[in-house]
This record gives sequence, structure tokens and C-alpha cells, in this order.
Amino acid sequence: MKRTSSTLQNVKTEAIKFAIMLLGTFILAFTYYHINFQNHLSEGGFVGLALLGKYATGLSPAIGMLLLDIPVMILAWFIKGWKFMIQALLGVGAFSLFYDGFERYSTLVMNFNGNLWIPAVLSGILTGIGAGIVLRFGGATGGDDILAVLVSRWKGWKLGTVFFVSDAFVLGLSLLFLPVKETLYTILAVWIASKMITYVVSVPTRGSVVTTSAVKLPIPSVATKAVNAATPRTSVARGVTH
Repeated sequence: MKRTSSTLQNVKTEAIKFAIMLLGTFILAFTYYHINFQNHLSEGGFVGLALLGKYATGLSPAIGMLLLDIPVMILAWFIKGWKFMIQALLGVGAFSLFYDGFERYSTLVMNFNGNLWIPAVLSGILTGIGAGIVLRFGGATGGDDILAVLVSRWKGWKLGTVFFVSDAFVLGLSLLFLPVKETLYTILAVWIASKMITYVVSVPTRGSVVTTSAVKLPIPSVATKAVNAATPRTSVARGVTH
């Protein structure tokens, strides 16, 4: 009886954790389509590289993202095991489905008519919240996030700092293909997101847990079990397909 109860509790914990990660990927997909895409802001990370691939070769960003993610997923399999790789794949798949759904069916328009500081700030805040949620609960939405977590542990940098440096590098390359104004405002969005990610991943609450950044944190009662069940892992690739 105890074993059955324990099994049900574990299933419930995993379900709660997965639902929270889905919320994070939903926020990311919503942000990148309705704010970044509709206001012509770009993005960093693997998504930014995929966009550069499209501009340079005409290759679809969806295929480009897949080609970039596969090697990292294989690396994650060897380093973290098959369970983590499956969770990462679920995160990537969920993000793609949400984004594709918004692209196909959403009628919401959030065009700020050239006032790019508004979408830049909104994108930074929402991206940071979405990515931070996924990271905090042990999920992943892309290979660049896995690499960011590995670098964070290797160098001892804050996770948000790693994201900002890698994204800024990709956006620097974007200047070869995109207008300076949009690129600079995207860098602002990325900087805000990096601060939000660090905050969401490390914000103190009740309970104690080790997060992706290897920092012991308090967590609310129900979420405590969900987060404790997840070893330090990665989260959110971020992205827009233009």
C-alpha cells in the first residue's frame, strides 16, 4: 500500500513539474511570436543562428534549429542520461507546437508601431520569466540552454550572464544581415531577459532545493517535491521563426 501511495505521489509530482514547464514554454512561444516577430526583433542563441542560416543559405529555421539541437541532445544523453534527454526533447517539442499554433491560428496583433523600446522590455521580462520557469523545474527548450548550463557550472558564472554573452555574440553576427536599430533593441531585450532568468532561477521561497545554477533555494510546499525530483538541468531554447 505504501509503495502504491509513493508511486502515485511520484506521478503527481512529475505531472505538476511537467505542467509548470509547459507554462514556461507557452510564455516563451507567445512572446517570440506576438512580441519579437510582430515587432521585427531578432533573437540570440540557436534561434539566432538558425535565422542567420536562413538569410545566408535559405535554409528553413525549423530545420536549422533541429540540426543545431541534435548534436547537443546526443551530448546531453551521454552526460545526463536518457531520462534527461527525453525531458529536453519534450520541452523542445512543446515549444515548437505552441509557436506553430500561434503562427497558424492566433489573430492577436501586438504591433507597437516602431516604438521598439516597449516590445524590447516586454520581450525581456516575459522571456526571462518563461525561460526561468523551465530552467528552475529542470526542463529544456533547446540545445543552447543545455550548453549554457554546462558553461555556467564550468566557469561559475550566473546562468543569466552566460545567456547574455552567448546571445550578444550571435546578435553581433546578426548585424551582417539585420538593421542596426532592431539588433540593438534585441540586445536590450536579451539583457533584461538575462537578469530575469537569474532572478526566477534563484528567487528565495519556502523549502530548500538545488537548482540549475547549483544554488540552494527555498521552494513552496507543492513545488518543492517537483523541483527536488529534478536534478540540476537546463531549460529554454528561445526563438522566433521569421
